[in-house]
Amino acid sequence: MIYRGLKSVLVVICALAAQIAVGGEPLAPAQLEKLRAAMEAPGTGLKVLSAQTSEIPGLYEVELDEGPLVYATLKGDYFIVGDLYSVTKDGYVNLADQRRDKQRVAELAKIKKEDMIIFSPEGETRAYVSVFFDDTCYYCQKLHHEVPELNKNGVEVRYLAYPRAGVGSDAFKQLASAWCAENPQETLNKLVAKTAVPENICEGNPIAAQYKLGQDLGVRGTPAIITQTGQMIPGYRTAAELMGDLGLN
Repeated sequence: MIYRGLKSVLVVICALAAQIAVGGEPLAPAQLEKLRAAMEAPGTGLKVLSAQTSEIPGLYEVELDEGPLVYATLKGDYFIVGDLYSVTKDGYVNLADQRRDKQRVAELAKIKKEDMIIFSPEGETRAYVSVFFDDTCYYCQKLHHEVPELNKNGVEVRYLAYPRAGVGSDAFKQLASAWCAENPQETLNKLVAKTAVPENICEGNPIAAQYKLGQDLGVRGTPAIITQTGQMIPGYRTAAELMGDLGLN
């Protein structure tokens, strides 16, 4: 079913190739209200956050609150859930992924450095990655052991908290204890090494906000690595593999 659906989408895009429009233009306020009124009709449970033109004339890219990116008609009476692909001479490009990459870059740029736990190279920083992290996660622990090698090769690692069991869980409390510590890097090292640390949940810690941000950005497990261009790399990578992903080999 999914395969047939993907073929259908590709066929439609090929058929419309001559009519491709430039996407990314916000709807006029009156158009947005018209679309919002239709999609937020009683019983739908939908809440429209924003809408803009897509590369296919007549379909608009709609961002929903706590929902997937969808493509809707201007009247809002029909919409499609799924990624939009553009067919090129070299293959096909996931346009929705490109949008998500830009969104990740924009959202992560809002996070203050002091609200992350950062492991920086001693010399030149050639690249950085942001990592949604849970110290109780086995593969997060494995990734953390790669950090010295990444730092040695000029890659800065910026950790954001993502307690997989949610706010208030044991993982949440452990992460908060690291973020609230006088020396967050040292405390996080101890937690990864399974060394007990005093519980220290300070007021105003960013753990819940970062967990919510991770969910909004599409994090579904840890570690979730995001490059400085917004590409998400789910799961564990060795330092050598990640260096390759970053084009630094």
